[in-house]
Parts: sequence; structure tokens; C-alpha cells
Amino acid sequence: MDNFETAKQYQTYVDKKSPNSPIVKDCFNAFWVGGLICCIGQIILDICKAKGLSIDLSGTICSVVLIGLSALLTGLNLFNRIGKFAGAGSLIPITGFANSIVSPAMEYKSEGYVMGVGAKMFTVAGPVLVYGISTSILVGIIYFILM
Repeated sequence: MDNFETAKQYQTYVDKKSPNSPIVKDCFNAFWVGGLICCIGQIILDICKAKGLSIDLSGTICSVVLIGLSALLTGLNLFNRIGKFAGAGSLIPITGFANSIVSPAMEYKSEGYVMGVGAKMFTVAGPVLVYGISTSILVGIIYFILM
């Protein structure tokens, strides 16, 4: 900051270097991409109900499919492109939740599966989220085997 004599000069410099965001365009993109994700979820839900599944089971399957698709797209580095384009429209639905779990795991994969993926997934995504997902999968498997 020694190159700038006053705060006003610095603010003028910042305003020149950082262009304004196109807020209307960003909001529109977030709206239609978030809506598209929700429509995909509704289609999955309707297909499950048409197959005769209960509302609760259909909702669970819809959530699992959306989380799985988001994790797959994150692993293929496509979700980040969608996120840059749609902003919060891709992060607010359940897909953003899956992305927040898979992204740290992908980032630290080079450090190994235990000390990289496993350890960083707990520190970055939060132990509550990872523990909750892991426990729900384990309980689901046990429930499936016993019932």
C-alpha cells in the first residue's frame, strides 16, 4: 500500500481493477439452474411414485440419486463449471451439500486415501456431515439386510 498516498487513490484503483458483477444475469442463471435441479428431482420423485413406491421411499431415492449425481459431477470436475455459471443456484439444493463433501476429498487425493481423502474430508467438510452420511449409509445397509 506504500505506492498509494491516500485511501481515495487506492479505492479508485480497486474500482478500476474489479469490474461490477452483472447481478441481474447472475440471479437469472442461479434461478433457472436451481429450478432445473429441482425439476430433475421432481422427475425422479414422480418416476419412483409411478413405480408404486411410497412417498417416503421416493423422497429418499430422489435425495440419494441427486447426491450421487452431484458427487459424480464433482469427481469429473463438471460441478465446478456449473457452480461458476449458476452460483448459488447449484449450491443451495442438496447437490451443493454433496459437492461440499466430495470437493475436499478430490483435492487431497494425492496425499493418499487415508491421510488425504479420509482426513481432509473430516476437517474441511465437517465431522458432523461426514459422520451423519456415513452413519446413515451403515444403518441403511443394516436395515436392508435385516428386513
